[in-house]
Amino acid sequence: MIKPHYRVFACFFLFAFSLGALLARLPDVQSNLGLDKAQLGLMLIGMAIGSLVSLSLGARWVDRMGARLTAFVTVIGTTFCYALIPWLPSAYLVFGTLFVAGVLAGLLEINLNLEADRIEAQINKRVMNRAHGMWSLGFFVTALIGANVREAQIPVTVHTGVAFLVVVVCCLVLLPGMTNAPHRPDAKPHEEGEHRIALPNWGLLPLCIIGIAAFLIEGTGIDWSVIYMSDAFGVTPLIAGLSLTAFTGMMTLGRLFADPVVERFGPRAVATTLLSIAAVGSLLIGVAPHPYVAILGFAMIGLGCSCVYPLAVSAAAQRTDRPSAVNVAALAQVSFVVFFLGPPLLGFVAEHFGIRVSYLAVLPFVVAGLLLGGALESKRRPAVAAGADA
Repeated sequence: MIKPHYRVFACFFLFAFSLGALLARLPDVQSNLGLDKAQLGLMLIGMAIGSLVSLSLGARWVDRMGARLTAFVTVIGTTFCYALIPWLPSAYLVFGTLFVAGVLAGLLEINLNLEADRIEAQINKRVMNRAHGMWSLGFFVTALIGANVREAQIPVTVHTGVAFLVVVVCCLVLLPGMTNAPHRPDAKPHEEGEHRIALPNWGLLPLCIIGIAAFLIEGTGIDWSVIYMSDAFGVTPLIAGLSLTAFTGMMTLGRLFADPVVERFGPRAVATTLLSIAAVGSLLIGVAPHPYVAILGFAMIGLGCSCVYPLAVSAAAQRTDRPSAVNVAALAQVSFVVFFLGPPLLGFVAEHFGIRVSYLAVLPFVVAGLLLGGALESKRRPAVAAGADA
């Protein structure tokens, strides 16, 4: 019998797998539509806008639809949108499709994080970090596949189409048995007419700042690592690519193996240690005299940001001032804004003050996250069923 958290892990993996298939073929989509980089960037904003809409308005709908229906609609729906995009003849249609995909992705984010938190309470074991680790693993796997598929000159329509079929088959096997995990005993229910729009409140602010620190670090690693290596050291593409590999590899490993560590030492101690590692890594990148020193720094910030956001999600879901779905959606909303806007802002810093300075610019946010680490120590609610095997 498939354990409930394994179904959540699979949804995270499949979503990243399908999105990564599209992102790996964006150059082909760009070429087919005849877009320059600026136009491509504007087109991709559609997904960000859609995500923010559903994160703001979708919390109560996720509660109403339930875990299984929401998982079916969002995982298969996003994958269908990504498979459809290479067939579309205009950037306007792609923008609209990405908007729909973004709406579904926001609902998926709320649903899977809620289920992971409720399953943690049900089995009395942490699974949130592993869930996000499967998202990272999905991207890692699809990146490897995408590079080889492009090298083999397989059409983008075939690539994304096969990814869609794989996701549909997996969903038909894994999701029919998915059930709603019990709400935590002291969870605040959704009352009719309340919390129609999910926005951060003062109680959630410390967790938002911690999430901002994590996503700023992640943005510097994903979006700027290869550019940094090329600009700062003039290395070959292979050596430059090692920085991104080190970052994503350590982030994935950190998430997949963190849950037992968090259970033993507590979320505050783990987050404080990881953010400290991230701070040292960012400083190391900012002053690195040699490319391999910088690669070590990228590995450190990958590990350092790996589990901070999942820990913040768990703490947000366990707050009792508002329904869990509202707090999770509000935290994700702020984090997504930083994830999409952070890299361009850091690019502005790099353009005017040098790319090394952009890595030093994240340090004040990391320090703020360290100071607010106590917000992660939400009191664990009594488990509905203890002793289950994870």
